[in-house]
Amino acid sequence: MKKGTIFSGMRPSGRLHLGNFEVLRNWVRLQDSYELFCGIVDLHALTTDHEDTRALTGHCLDMAMDFIAAGIDPERSHLLIQSHVPQHAQLHLLFSMITPLSWLERVPTYKEKVDNLSEPPSYGLLGYPVLMAADIVLYKANAVPVAQDQLPHLELTREIIRRFHHLYQTQIFPEPQAVLLEGMEVLPGLDGRKMSKSYGNTILPAEDPESIRQKVKTMFTDPLRIYRKDPGHPDTCPVFAYQALYNREQKEQIRADCQGAVLGCVQCKQVAAEALIAGLEPIRERRKALEASPGKIKEILAAGEEHARRVAGDTLAEVMAAMRLP
Repeated sequence: MKKGTIFSGMRPSGRLHLGNFEVLRNWVRLQDSYELFCGIVDLHALTTDHEDTRALTGHCLDMAMDFIAAGIDPERSHLLIQSHVPQHAQLHLLFSMITPLSWLERVPTYKEKVDNLSEPPSYGLLGYPVLMAADIVLYKANAVPVAQDQLPHLELTREIIRRFHHLYQTQIFPEPQAVLLEGMEVLPGLDGRKMSKSYGNTILPAEDPESIRQKVKTMFTDPLRIYRKDPGHPDTCPVFAYQALYNREQKEQIRADCQGAVLGCVQCKQVAAEALIAGLEPIRERRKALEASPGKIKEILAAGEEHARRVAGDTLAEVMAAMRLP
């Protein structure tokens, strides 16, 4: 018996890195308990990457392959490209009519994104939380997997729902609750910062083993461990974060050997790299098989989008009736 429905999406910006795959691990876990709609949210990508969209189609197909390689099962979950389900844009427009401007201007991530722009922000960037709300409620999702820093977005979705229900004296949507993502602080990038393509500090799950070995060799380690004989501090070492996730059986022994200066940083990196390569092999093999059958990916997306349009169409009809639109 399913607990309910979840919609969750990712912006297509190229091949997914290990940090993204930690989000996908949560989706894979949740698909056993919820009806899961997995969105490749290309409209969201346009809020900041609208100048050059030549790679967008390829990025969408890459993301679909990464979803499935990570364990999303098209027999149990629905994969879709956001723009292929036009009700997302339609409900976004209707919600934008009732959402006060002040609600959007106070969103913390909007302020952060504006500070990093080289040009004035677009309406689409300001309104992306409204589109996010439309994404979620189109499928009457009652749960949303989020990290701690995304909770303000979810609360804004609930505020929009409450305002809609108040204005039109209806109760169409459930108020979605947060399902906090597990293990989201465990994988830093190669330089110890958050893993991000913009930092150039990523590891891709489908990379070949030798590439992974070379990247792990360059990883930052414990900044307080100057000499080989110095005791280590594994809980602040980026490499140990990989040991904890991909080398669980030896994790405590590695911790003790690091703290006791029995295990050096170079050897620790070698152990982490081999554990990472072994742990990623099933994903790498599934990804290769998918790359050999691009038509299969398009079929999976088409099936997911057909189902999504049916569900979203029913919801949009309820919204238009409540708003007394002809």
